[in-house]
Amino acid sequence: MKMEGTGLEGITIDLARLDEIMDDLGLVRAGQWDYERATYDRKIEAKGDIYYLRVPAYAVEGDVGGRHAVMKLITPLLGKHYYPHGVEYGEGEEFPSAVVDTSKNLLKRLSEELKKVQ
Repeated sequence: MKMEGTGLEGITIDLARLDEIMDDLGLVRAGQWDYERATYDRKIEAKGDIYYLRVPAYAVEGDVGGRHAVMKLITPLLGKHYYPHGVEYGEGEEFPSAVVDTSKNLLKRLSEELKKVQ
């Protein structure tokens, strides 16, 4: 599910600062990166199911591996994890309202933090 209208799309920010802000909000980059892209994930558990809020970004300057990059945020996604296949983001997925609300609140907090450093 695309989480549109968050105000995050198109924001550019230094990678090191972005990592700090995301980490403070529990969004983890871990191994989800290559030299041009990075994704930050937050695991959400509800009613025995696992969901992931994912905030993708790509480098508009520099590279992620060198830790000297300017990143541009893309529309966040909410997906449901299916063992052993992975995460599905399709429009046909059903998401509990509590998971959607948690995701929206987290993205709102992220937007507010990013505005402070712009």
